[in-house]
Amino acid sequence: MTESTTIPPFSIRTITNLDAARRALTRRRGFEEPELSERMKAGVKRVFGSDLTADQVVDTILRDVRAEGDAAVARYTIAFDGAAPAQWEVPRSEWDEALAAISPELGDALHVAAERIRRFHEKQTRTSWIDFAPDGALGQIVRPLERVGIYTPGGTALYPSTLLMTAIPARVAGVSEIIVCSPPGRDGRVAPVILAAAAVAGVDRVFQVGGAQAIGAMAFGTASIPHVDKIYGPGNIFVVLAKQRVYGVVAIDQLPGPTETLIVADETANARITAADMIAQSEHDPMSSAILVTTSESLAVEVRDELERQSALLPRASIIRQSLEAHGMIVIAPDRETAIDLANTYAPEHLCLLLNDPWSVVPLVRHAGGIFVGEHSPEALGDYTAGPSHVMPTGGTARFSSPIHVQDFTKVISVAAVTKETLASLAPATMAIARAEGLDGHARAISIRLEDERLD
Repeated sequence: MTESTTIPPFSIRTITNLDAARRALTRRRGFEEPELSERMKAGVKRVFGSDLTADQVVDTILRDVRAEGDAAVARYTIAFDGAAPAQWEVPRSEWDEALAAISPELGDALHVAAERIRRFHEKQTRTSWIDFAPDGALGQIVRPLERVGIYTPGGTALYPSTLLMTAIPARVAGVSEIIVCSPPGRDGRVAPVILAAAAVAGVDRVFQVGGAQAIGAMAFGTASIPHVDKIYGPGNIFVVLAKQRVYGVVAIDQLPGPTETLIVADETANARITAADMIAQSEHDPMSSAILVTTSESLAVEVRDELERQSALLPRASIIRQSLEAHGMIVIAPDRETAIDLANTYAPEHLCLLLNDPWSVVPLVRHAGGIFVGEHSPEALGDYTAGPSHVMPTGGTARFSSPIHVQDFTKVISVAAVTKETLASLAPATMAIARAEGLDGHARAISIRLEDERLD
């Protein structure tokens, strides 16, 4: 594909006013009342016979799956996908066939990624501890979750990398059973690359079902699909809203929004590399965000030109252009400290540092899902083979949440055991607080022990 002179110049937003930049970087997208595409609206009306909102669609599907189990899962799968599989679970033999059918190059790549992901996450494991002392014992018991579910998109969006990035930390954590739900493609089967990734990651079961009905099945359980303790993985707006709704019945990892990258660059940055990194982010989908904060006006101009030139050479040029024009941004900052401050304001999923001596500003970073340090560490590497999970917080949630890590697949049980002397010494304070809260039964549970002769 070559450049076309008929395509108008990019209209990516460029901001030089710091107050305007902060306002723009603070405005984030949420899931309060998502706007459905025309295709989605048509599908909803076809299935439900009326114009429902995304929230109403998800509430209806989850209610039916909870009440009817497999029957509702089959009904909605037929309605949305045209057919339901003869059996929900994919036989293990099909995994093996898929792994043998993919190219040796791709098979080797999955194993390389899996090994690096595994090694990185093995450093995160923590053990139970109990401190024994003369006055008793206090501690924590760390236990892995028993069964987790990983939603893996199918159809036109295939992310075997996300399956690896989620299932392998779960396996490192010691989760007893890992199941995967992934919708079948037009041929009625789960994509071979997804099955191959499941085999490489060491998951236990794969079910060919997608959409909100898959989330409901994993949350509530059906005769065919077991309920899980926690659900992980990205999906379309119906999947994300379904995860939001079932929280409390099960745990969830996060509410994944459109992917995003913020690049901080100075005059030493390579414009071609900078633009390539922004394009790599923008090609995901039109909702992706690629933002450059730079101290160099000349770099900003060069990057803008490179964005137009490079994107025209790629198959997903239209998606890249939509993303950059709707959600891309170039901000001119007076210095590196201000640039990092703006990055902290945005709290990006991915923060890329294309700077002279980038390590010097790493201590200034407070909010980011992941930091990619220097020109040899592109975010694209992090998507596949660097090692850390690429499932990272989006939409500003890096202010309070973290990428997927081993502790996401464990829980902690507290342990407390004290001697009768410690009980006696803590009794006055314990009873005073209990009575202040109006819980006299709590106070009596202490005082009755002090009166019991067996404690003497």
